[in-house]
Amino acid sequence: MCGDIGLAAGLLALTSPLMVIVAAAIKLESPGPILERHTCIGIRGRRFQMLKFRTAPHHPLLLMQPAWQHRSALVGQFVSFSRIEALPQIFNVLRGDVSILDRNGRSPSFLD
Repeated sequence: MCGDIGLAAGLLALTSPLMVIVAAAIKLESPGPILERHTCIGIRGRRFQMLKFRTAPHHPLLLMQPAWQHRSALVGQFVSFSRIEALPQIFNVLRGDVSILDRNGRSPSFLD
C-alpha cells in the first residue's frame, strides 16, 4: 500500500500538467463536468466513485439515450484513444480506494 501511494504521488507529479491541459480542453469544448464518476467496488469490498475524464459531450437530452448512442466529443475521442481518460484514477489510488496493480474497480452489478 505504501508503494502504491509513493508511485501514485510520483505519477501525479509527472502527469499533473497534462491533466490540467486535458481538463481545460474538455471544459472549453462543452459545458458540464470535467470528470465522470462510476460506482465501483474496491479494496475490502468498499464502494467508491471511480474518476475518469469525460469523453462524451454533456447535454441533458443525451442523458435519456442509451450509452452506446453517445457520440464522443473531439477532445473526448483523443482522450479515449490515448487512454488519458484514466489519469484521474491516480486520485483513487491516493485515497486508498484501489491499488495500482488492480486499478479496475469492480462494478457493484457483478456482485449481485
